Amino acid sequence: MSKDMRTFGYLCPKCGKMVMGTRSVFALAAADAEIACECGESVLHTRYDGQHYIVTVPCGICGETHTATCPPERVLEGATALGCADTKQFCCYIGDEGVVEKNLRELSILVQKEQQQKDSEEQEAFLDNVIMYEVLSELKDIAARPDGISCACGCKDYGMTIRRSAVDLECKGCGAKLRINAATDRDLDDLCCHMKLVIPGT
Repeated sequence: MSKDMRTFGYLCPKCGKMVMGTRSVFALAAADAEIACECGESVLHTRYDGQHYIVTVPCGICGETHTATCPPERVLEGATALGCADTKQFCCYIGDEGVVEKNLRELSILVQKEQQQKDSEEQEAFLDNVIMYEVLSELKDIAARPDGISCACGCKDYGMTIRRSAVDLECKGCGAKLRINAATDRDLDDLCCHMKLVIPGT
């Protein structure tokens, strides 16, 4: 696909389907754009005010609608993702069609797991117990290595907060955080690729 084309993708909060739409860079700068789900119940909207893009996204995670103000380069270049204000998970992807579709499929799997968990009679501690335990085991191995987990600020003292679908590493020196997702096989594979972890300092 031409670099002059941009694909937007989100999950419809009403029907749960993946919604993708492609617009040219010229069209995005010239006029407002709308990308709607075929069910007719949700619409992603973009508007350019001359300096920034205002992107309104129906969130397939929490069901609400989020608005993000982005500089042109974030919308028109490379790949980017917009997050759900409630869950901090990414809910919208912008970039090349292939990249957007891949990430959207991962998000769809995550949301489906969440829904299955909510529908079950017994609420588990974690979204996927097996993945979480494997991630924690891998983090333990990384931490055991010399300088296995450190912060870019130079501090090697950190804390760990375990959430339903992620683990947050927090530097006790500067307060910076690094989120390690722990919900899908891809999350585990991504972590296993790292011999060391560096928290981005503030």
